[in-house]
Amino acid sequence: MTTRTVTVNRDIRAEELAAAQAFRERMTERHTLVVRLMSSPGSGKTRLLERTAEQLAKNHPIAVLVGDVETDRDAQRLAPYAPTQQITTGGACHLEIPLVERAFAMLEPGPLDFLFIEDIGNLICPASHDLGEHLRVLLLSTTEGDDKPGKYPKAFRTSNALVLSKIDLLPHVPFSLEAAERDARRVQPALRVFALSAHSGEGLAEWCDFLLQEHQRIVAPNEAATCNITATCGGRL
Repeated sequence: MTTRTVTVNRDIRAEELAAAQAFRERMTERHTLVVRLMSSPGSGKTRLLERTAEQLAKNHPIAVLVGDVETDRDAQRLAPYAPTQQITTGGACHLEIPLVERAFAMLEPGPLDFLFIEDIGNLICPASHDLGEHLRVLLLSTTEGDDKPGKYPKAFRTSNALVLSKIDLLPHVPFSLEAAERDARRVQPALRVFALSAHSGEGLAEWCDFLLQEHQRIVAPNEAATCNITATCGGRL
């Protein structure tokens, strides 16, 4: 059997990366901050988006794109809080930028301050794909164990922020916030880390404040802040 090696002098993902960058630039021009949430299944992405939308949507127009392998259950949950569009892959374990672009065009939400993308629950494949987000946020729940940053380093290394979720369960599970953060910072020292509970509301104010600050810093640097943590998130919820 003859083996032939073919050299391709081109990044095979170049078109995908260019499309993601173009989408990011369009959203920047619209002053829309694109926030992508990644995690393993069941970490609390949808619940966090519900609570975030409850607070931010009071003063800031938002929309959500929801990725799942099957069903539109999460989109149905989020629809009462914000304009929502389901992306169902039918088997694929991650979203890609063409799916995001088509879903956003179907949404037609008008002017937005925030576009949230809830990715498919998976700590491996999604980390390799750019969806045109400004912020990549990774959730790690207390029910998963605090050893995941070392086991799935790319997801943590490519993220801007880490949310340690479901901290209301800390008395009942063997999870160390300190160990998880320490392990994550070995992989990505620049991570912003938030410990919160979407159930009790603990830590949500700091999370909302972070999103508002990043919106102003990244997509609206010349605009005065319209509200603050107390006005938008009501302090401790």
